[in-house]
Amino acid sequence: MEPRLVGPGPYRATRLWNEIIELFRAGMPLRKHRCRFKSYERCFKASEAVDCLHELLGSNQNFGPEVTRSQTVKLLKKFLKNHVIEDIKGRWGKEDFQDDGHLYRFPPSSPLKPYPKKPSCGKEVIKFPDWNELNVGASQEHVLVKSVTMNSEMWYKRHSIAIGEVPACKLVFRRELTQTNIEEIWKSMTLSRLQKVLGLDSLDEVLDTKIVNSKHIVQNVYNVNKQGIVTLEDKSKELPHWILSAMKCLANWPSCSDLKQPTYSGFERDVFKTIVDYFGQMKEPLLTFHFFDVFVSVLGLLQKHSKAVEALQITCLLLPPENRKRLQLLVRMMARISCNKDLPLLSESVRTRNLMVQAFSRCILCSKDEMDLDELLAAKLVSFLMDNYQEILSVPSALKSSIEEHIVHLQRVQIKYTGADTDATFSPPSLCHQTSTDEFEYQRATGSQEPLAALLEEIAMNKEISVKDKKKQLKQFQKSYPEVYSVRFPTPETEALLFPEKTKQKTPILMWALKKPFQPFHRTRSFRM
Repeated sequence: MEPRLVGPGPYRATRLWNEIIELFRAGMPLRKHRCRFKSYERCFKASEAVDCLHELLGSNQNFGPEVTRSQTVKLLKKFLKNHVIEDIKGRWGKEDFQDDGHLYRFPPSSPLKPYPKKPSCGKEVIKFPDWNELNVGASQEHVLVKSVTMNSEMWYKRHSIAIGEVPACKLVFRRELTQTNIEEIWKSMTLSRLQKVLGLDSLDEVLDTKIVNSKHIVQNVYNVNKQGIVTLEDKSKELPHWILSAMKCLANWPSCSDLKQPTYSGFERDVFKTIVDYFGQMKEPLLTFHFFDVFVSVLGLLQKHSKAVEALQITCLLLPPENRKRLQLLVRMMARISCNKDLPLLSESVRTRNLMVQAFSRCILCSKDEMDLDELLAAKLVSFLMDNYQEILSVPSALKSSIEEHIVHLQRVQIKYTGADTDATFSPPSLCHQTSTDEFEYQRATGSQEPLAALLEEIAMNKEISVKDKKKQLKQFQKSYPEVYSVRFPTPETEALLFPEKTKQKTPILMWALKKPFQPFHRTRSFRM
């Protein structure tokens, strides 16, 4: 059985658990062993199981070579507890597996975990401001239509689209967005981009979108210092000063500005233990229990480096600001310690990088209900975070720019022309202008058609969809709004301009040969010897 990459999606941890069990059962060599003058068929030593599973996990792209032998032993303990394996006397249920010569075997069938049924949280529909509704108590304003001087080039551009008819221009006036509106737009577009990067049809199975706080996203984007670290409005949620000093001491070793270095041997280990103890006593990991599934799902993208970085960038924006700041400071310290050759060894038996992963993985990522692959999954994520923390824990510039441009677009007043591919933007008028009753009735009748005209123009000018889909959408629009459609496309010729015919090149073959029926081969003079 060949290992396969388990991609993003719901129940990824369960799918990985089942896959490892199947691979281990298929790859573990079984043979005859003797123990206390008795022979046992089809069994294996504990140390042999550790060797086999460690090699299997190291070569599996879902885990990788970062998996240590001690982590493999812990996984085998969970195998014994869950009756994936049993000792030669049929005992199981305890985590007393050791890396020694005890004999174990597989039961007739190792239980695979069923996929849990999550309560349906339903899709959350983000309500955007309705530009057609007026606030309660607000008086209606009649916006004066501005005249625009058109030169020959502009007139020809409009004329070429509308075939001889230059439509009247109207101002599309939009209300000012509130801070709540802006925050909800940030939430909606951020989650939409995350879903697209993960390649999922819906986020419902990996994330309850109702618990995502839109204020947290905006604060994580804009409330940052020059180094990109989040600044908190509530100073009571900051890390204690003594922990910050300890972290700076190890991160900047041997130049510690906040502390006077004691002369006794082992000082750096005491400081490190203090930091580990502080983060170890937290009740909830920094990535929170709520976001466990979505972070595990992101692990399925690690083979695609750029997508994995973007997915983690976006997911980390969803964190509470205090959690994001602590994660930024902690991971930065871990990365600097791992690369600092001047820092004395913090452990005699474990490499510094592996020590960082082992010490802080659980305080960064774990599930509320302890799962069997928590430690391996957390170690994989933390290793990737340490290698790419500067990119991952920064604000994604492309996402920020697209959302800001969208918000600006919603806030401005526009002049729209039927059939136009550009618009002119003016500042909103400060005063109302009284119009006649006939003019008011005309503007009220035609005003509702302008958003539909804008939608039709967007469909017509969209170059990202195929010709087939564009024709289908245009046909559906024509059926629903024939009057608006006839203004944009008064004749079939105007519609045909959107779909220029491609010239077909004839294949350079002997066409006369295809028209004649098949004839048997006849020898000619040229073939005679």
